[in-house]
Amino acid sequence: MKSSANQNPFSNPQKSIFGGNIKVGGNLTVGNITQSNNSATTNQPTSRTKNPTPKRTILILASSPIDQARLRLDKEAREIDEGLRRSQKREQFTLEQKWAVRPDDLRRALLDFHPQIVHFCGHGSGEKGLMLENNLGEAQLVPTDALAKLFKLFSDHGVECVVLNACYAEVQGEAISQHINYVVGMSDEISDDAAVKFALGFYDALGAGWSYKDAYDMGCNAIALEGIPEELTPVLKTRLI
Repeated sequence: MKSSANQNPFSNPQKSIFGGNIKVGGNLTVGNITQSNNSATTNQPTSRTKNPTPKRTILILASSPIDQARLRLDKEAREIDEGLRRSQKREQFTLEQKWAVRPDDLRRALLDFHPQIVHFCGHGSGEKGLMLENNLGEAQLVPTDALAKLFKLFSDHGVECVVLNACYAEVQGEAISQHINYVVGMSDEISDDAAVKFALGFYDALGAGWSYKDAYDMGCNAIALEGIPEELTPVLKTRLI
């Protein structure tokens, strides 16, 4: 439909005339008086991209010397890996693994991977230390004091939590907790099945976004749910800040 040739001049404000011109967003002229009528610029909200949550690296250090009882460390590592892959927060974790760990390997892995979580699985020897391997694959004890001093060096380089999934490792856990906020050690012998279930429950909870303390509780409960009477063996040590 065509518009009427005699259209009301007031029907289009951009063409209305009061002795001059009126322009929306421009100047209003009435006779010889000009009034600025610029619209203020409205700041439209801009969508902000949220900073992604920084990834946490979990470093598994596995040691099962040939002259000691064989452990199912492969099963423990696999369960951790599969649990994280199916977790809600899987994109927030990177899993690194180092096997047949010697003392030099321990230091280099910490330097190379910059982990936030260090998970050791292997043999412990109470007051004597943790068992790593020598160049022949045999047991080599790493003293508790040396371990504590090593983790002290990394306390300002991102390490937040250490899990010592080894028999009698509460001693090392106590020493390391002087420098690292959260450390789990074992107060007694722990069976392969209990060690695996603790790890599974612990990392399932971390993968769901839970805190280290709550993840520890979940790990202990995972042992109990299986009817394994070792749920009190893992002990959480926290640093006093």
